[in-house]
Amino acid sequence: MSAIAALLPGRADYAGLRRTWRSDVIAGLTVGVVALPLALAFGITTGLGAAAGLTTAIVAGLVAAVFGGSDVQVSGPTGAMTVVLVPLMARFGADAVVVVGVLAGMLVLAAGLLRLGRALAYIPWPVVEGFTLGIAVIIFLQQVPAAFGVATPEGENPAVVAGRAVAEAGASSGTIQALALVGVVVAIMVVTPRLHRSAPASLLAVVAATVLAAVAGWDVATIGALPSALPTLHLPSVGLGDLSEFVGPAIAVAALAAIESLLSAKVADGMADGRRHQPDRELVGQGLANVAAPLLGGMPATGAIARTAVNVRAGARTRLAAITHAAVLVVIVLAGSGLVARIPLAALAGVLMVTAVRMVEVHNVRAILRSTRSDALVLVLTAAATVVFDLIVAVEIGVAVAAVLALRNVARTSAVVETLVPVEVSDAREHDLLREHIVAYRIDGALFFGAAQRFLTDLAQVADVRVVILRVGDLQMLDATGAQALGEVVADLEHRHITVLIKGLRIEHERVLRAVGALDRLASERHLFDDFDAAVAHARVHAARGPQGTVSPAG
Repeated sequence: MSAIAALLPGRADYAGLRRTWRSDVIAGLTVGVVALPLALAFGITTGLGAAAGLTTAIVAGLVAAVFGGSDVQVSGPTGAMTVVLVPLMARFGADAVVVVGVLAGMLVLAAGLLRLGRALAYIPWPVVEGFTLGIAVIIFLQQVPAAFGVATPEGENPAVVAGRAVAEAGASSGTIQALALVGVVVAIMVVTPRLHRSAPASLLAVVAATVLAAVAGWDVATIGALPSALPTLHLPSVGLGDLSEFVGPAIAVAALAAIESLLSAKVADGMADGRRHQPDRELVGQGLANVAAPLLGGMPATGAIARTAVNVRAGARTRLAAITHAAVLVVIVLAGSGLVARIPLAALAGVLMVTAVRMVEVHNVRAILRSTRSDALVLVLTAAATVVFDLIVAVEIGVAVAAVLALRNVARTSAVVETLVPVEVSDAREHDLLREHIVAYRIDGALFFGAAQRFLTDLAQVADVRVVILRVGDLQMLDATGAQALGEVVADLEHRHITVLIKGLRIEHERVLRAVGALDRLASERHLFDDFDAAVAHARVHAARGPQGTVSPAG
């Protein structure tokens, strides 16, 4: 019960509210204004409509604010989620988005209850930056049809669709007008932050473009009518037999919702001075938000990095800020839907194009590309896979490639190093003879499936010796494949009448070696030593004998 209680809202969520409520309210008003054009644009991009985006920002923003694990996280529709939802909407329709959203929400909720929130630590940084770069490219390409004032052409690949849109647009007056509105929006969004950092640049840009289109009398596509009432429950008409088709998309949406939300919360921790986020509780909050939003006419949502950053910079300290952001959007629905309906689609396309460009942290990408070839390869492959395939496939490819490259690097750190054997005898001839016939090797690093073949190759070169001492005290990792390789080396050397002594075997490694039968291949159980000098002394006895136990001329 105490573990479950830690995942639920409590008084500590609003600690210091009496002191910070003013800054929280101001931050919430600011984020609400910033979130409006983004919510509308993301809703339109998915094909569900502006109302769906607005509903998602309200419902998911409120639920995640109350139940989530971050005090300053702002949730809602995001560009990354639209990338997943666009093909789903095109193939199955709006009811499928509801089903997938609810299923995904339940999966994210279960992940939180199962304490899987810290799994983000296993996703390499180049993978995160790679799919963020890929998402930004896709969002930008998705806006090309609206920016050129044409209907979205057929097709699933965003690059192909964007190319067709440009080809269909030509040099008509509608295209010129749409591009002019995009230019106005981009200019205002770029210049405004330089003049006043906290000004709502995206809202000012949309207002200016809307006024320009109205005054000039341009015939450009607009958002159209929006509901002027709060959303109501919407149950999809999907049979139980069709649910199997939505399992794959639901897993993709759930993974994206979890990853992006935890990333956003982690970024917020670095910006804010308050408590660090609780990963498991954040998943619980996002799971509940993704169950509620689709059922009320919205779509799946995640924590939004851009809006969260605005929230923190505007002075947010508690969850009241994100709750206020949702309340601001409710007021807009009830009182300003008529004005919102006149916003040109080209203006929203301009907002998202700027947003896509700003998603890419150029200094991070540059740093990764300059770090190592392996990291650069992971970033490029992940970004390319995101654009060509989808986000989940991209993450899978990125993590798999990163894992293979990491294993290769670990394998390269494994080494078999010949070490000097101290042989102290009075007779010089006997000294040379014993030194010649006793060889010691130190095995460093990790001996696992990635390094086993190199190990076999290195030790297969041993020749013209009578005793080999394997020093394994510095061996850090040993798996079944490595243990089997070691057993094969022992068997090969013993078959060639070369006695093998093992020094410094750890208890955990001995357990693995015995399990695969590697130690059974030693000539004697007494050939395991804890002390190197004792191993050398024993080796001298064997070296003084010839093959098959005969005595050497020196002995």
